[in-house]
Amino acid sequence: MKQPMRNLVFLCIWMMFSSQLKAQTDPFVLGMTLGGGEINDNQLPGHLNEHYQYPTEEEVDYYYQKGFRLITIPFRWERVQKNLGGDLDYGEIGEIRKVVTWASNRNMQVILSMYNSGRYRKYGVDYIVGSYSVSRQDFADCWNKIANAFAGYPNIYGYNLMSEPHDMQAFDWQTTAQWAISSIRQADRRSRIIISGNNYAAAESWPDYSDALKYLNDPQDKLVYNAHCYFDNDFTGKYLFSYDQNQAWDSTGIQRAMPFVQWLKQNNKRGMIGQFGVPDTDARWLNIMDKFLQYLKSENVTAQYSSSGKKLSGNPVSTYPLASVERPQIKTLQSFLDASGFSNKPWSEKTETVANNDVAKKTEIEAAAEPPSSFLFLPGTVLLPQPNGGLYKPVIKSNVREKTVRTAKYRTP
Repeated sequence: MKQPMRNLVFLCIWMMFSSQLKAQTDPFVLGMTLGGGEINDNQLPGHLNEHYQYPTEEEVDYYYQKGFRLITIPFRWERVQKNLGGDLDYGEIGEIRKVVTWASNRNMQVILSMYNSGRYRKYGVDYIVGSYSVSRQDFADCWNKIANAFAGYPNIYGYNLMSEPHDMQAFDWQTTAQWAISSIRQADRRSRIIISGNNYAAAESWPDYSDALKYLNDPQDKLVYNAHCYFDNDFTGKYLFSYDQNQAWDSTGIQRAMPFVQWLKQNNKRGMIGQFGVPDTDARWLNIMDKFLQYLKSENVTAQYSSSGKKLSGNPVSTYPLASVERPQIKTLQSFLDASGFSNKPWSEKTETVANNDVAKKTEIEAAAEPPSSFLFLPGTVLLPQPNGGLYKPVIKSNVREKTVRTAKYRTP
């Protein structure tokens, strides 16, 4: 049987099986990753605006004008917390807060994502989180402080604990993730917590490497599982070879995403494809992406396009204009924005409401326009302006405690 026929049979079997499973309940949302804060990992921590750079307001506005209402801001742990267990770097946090505020002014939601692959670099050596040199307590401590710093912003969609953990050896990722979940919930009960899968969060191998993550416990029941999915032959998203050399076909994306989507449905979990992307070198890649997004939309699985932005505009996968020329991926992506759970219209034209654990229900425009009702400021923080002028008034939360985080009990397979 030839390869295309085998692939078609595979898809038919999966689709028949899929119809018997419980569907997702969250709406489909399409967002964009604005890279720059995570790059040059050979320079850690490196120098801001020399080795790395957070998105500019121009970049945020570009994607706003294109209709995107959800963005991811990647960062490196070594840059936001230069000493384990110590204070966050207030200058670094201030830079990220600028981007969050620019997004808030445009009614855009933000995911804060740690790009460390399950490690922290000390003295030039990468240590696995959970080891003696970089403990789970260190990881939980950092996320507690990040959540304290951002919990008051109404446009924080969620915290992605770790992008692409892999080869964790004896220091299992699910236990480490549970520590961070418990720690974040001491500071922020409202935002989602996003859990990337093991083995580089690969969607096609999710059940084999990440099944135990279904036993994680969040008292707020706001966990979102995050898989990555690329369409080249080595699954890396580097697209080093041509379309034909990669042996790609129309439904490559669907085929690779299915194991993850089926896992979500079997376990009644919320999920997202936190990284995907195609190069601008061959229009056939756009066709794969179109079918892939149609599939995710039909399954109500959120999707975040891979790292883009001015700093990465030279990458063929990036969607940021190159030499002032719009990239071809943008039009395909825009065709899915009206169907997204976040309208590409200004929020002032929306009427739906959102739930908040601490206050009564309010419309999204009210949530975006009002300053945070409670805001824990770190020492040395520079106050940022509200959208309507003035400064945010810090209010210390009496219920936020910074204590030793103990491992939460959860079932094991």
